[in-house]
Amino acid sequence: MIGDEGEQIGIMPPFEALKMARSKNLDLVEISPTAQPPVCRIMDYGKYLYQQEKKEREAKKHQKTITVKEVKFRINVDDHDYETKKNHVLRFLDEGDKVKATIFFRGREMTRTGLGRQILERLIKDVQDQSIVEFRPRQEGNTLHAILAPKKSAQEREKEKEKEAKQKAKQEKHEKQLLEKLQQEKLGQGATVTEKMGPEKEKPPAPAAAAAAGSPNPTPQA
Repeated sequence: MIGDEGEQIGIMPPFEALKMARSKNLDLVEISPTAQPPVCRIMDYGKYLYQQEKKEREAKKHQKTITVKEVKFRINVDDHDYETKKNHVLRFLDEGDKVKATIFFRGREMTRTGLGRQILERLIKDVQDQSIVEFRPRQEGNTLHAILAPKKSAQEREKEKEKEAKQKAKQEKHEKQLLEKLQQEKLGQGATVTEKMGPEKEKPPAPAAAAAAGSPNPTPQA
């Protein structure tokens, strides 16, 4: 018998264990029926089910469903189309999906399967830094295909994104602090210049103006 706090109560008759659980408004749950004697625990069973369901939902949030994206090539693909399709492959791999690179042979193209194999081998070499080869090029009927998988797991890519986001936030914070510091220094320099100049002194009047102000107006003579 295990109590609701996880403490060991010991062996006791079922009716007494049930009576103890009911006295606490809890449930008596058999957690190990094959043990001798069976092990029961006092708990809030409804709350336990809710917590288990919550844990499962949280676990599903962190799970990524890996899908296989197909990218089709032709044996007469030109360089521009090849680069476009290669970029699609890289994008799918970066998103955590597997890629099935496929070449279909039509009619007389079946006599040129070696050219199709060269295209897939070229693709494998071009994306080898971002992928691992699960299946090398192999032919089934009129189809030649290879399967590539992301080199890094979804968890590793998520960690890298979080690390990049933190570094970006740290850099932005540092730039903001530096800008504020420069603004404060600029304001401080302006205040220092004002103090050095001091208040503006009143200029003395010009000599001619002073004489005019000090002499009385002349009286006109008859």
